[in-house]
Amino acid sequence: MTTISANLQAVRARIAAAAELAGRAVEDIRLLAVSKTFPPERLREAAEAGQRAFGENYVQEGLAKIDALGDLGLEWHFIGPLQSNKTRQVAEHFAWVHSIDRLKIAERLAEARGAERPALQVCIQVNVSGEASKSGVSPGDTAALAHGLAALPNLRLRGLMAIPEPTDDMALARQRFAALRALRDALNREGLALDTLSMGMSHDLEAAILEGATIVRVGSAIFGERHYA
Repeated sequence: MTTISANLQAVRARIAAAAELAGRAVEDIRLLAVSKTFPPERLREAAEAGQRAFGENYVQEGLAKIDALGDLGLEWHFIGPLQSNKTRQVAEHFAWVHSIDRLKIAERLAEARGAERPALQVCIQVNVSGEASKSGVSPGDTAALAHGLAALPNLRLRGLMAIPEPTDDMALARQRFAALRALRDALNREGLALDTLSMGMSHDLEAAILEGATIVRVGSAIFGERHYA
C-alpha cells in the first residue's frame, strides 16, 4: 500500500472513530483532500485510493491540476481567498467554493457561472476566532451576506466554512466549531436551508466532527508536510 493510500485509510479511520463518538453516521461526513503545493501525480495516487474530492487554494495551480487530471472525473473545491479578477476561472472550473466573504465576489461568481451549468455550490467563510490576519466575514455580518447570496442565480448556498486559529486545547477548538454550528442553525431559523459545515483539518478534525462538521479539509495528514517555494 502506498503512503498516500495508507494515510487516507488512517484519516478515514479517524473520521469514523470521531463520528461514532459523536453518535453520527460516518456517511454524513465528507473528506476533502487539500492538495495545494502537491503535484498532480500525488493527487492521482489519492484518486486511485478512492479519493474523489480535492480542495485547492490557488487558482492557477488548481486549474493546472484540473487540466492534468481531467481523465479522472474528480470534484474540485476552491477553498482559498478569492480575488475579483479570478472569479470567472473559478466559476467555470470548480464545483464548490468554500471561501466567499463578500457579496461582490458572489455576484461575480453567479454572473460567470451561467444558467446553463449546474449551480455552483458555495459556502460563506466566517472568521469565528476574530483574527485580524484571517479572511472571512464576522459572525455579526454573516446573516446579511447569507440572505444576499441566497437570492443570487446560478449559486446554491450550502453552508458555512471556518478556519479557527490552531490550538491544542480540545475544549477551545470545540467552542469555535460550536459557534459556527450555532450560526448555521440561526440562519436556518431565518428561512435558509443550510446543510454544510466545512470545518476541521488534519490537527482538529475530531473536534470539528463532534460539533457537526459535514466536510473536513485534510491535507498534510494525507499528503505529508508541505514545502513552500
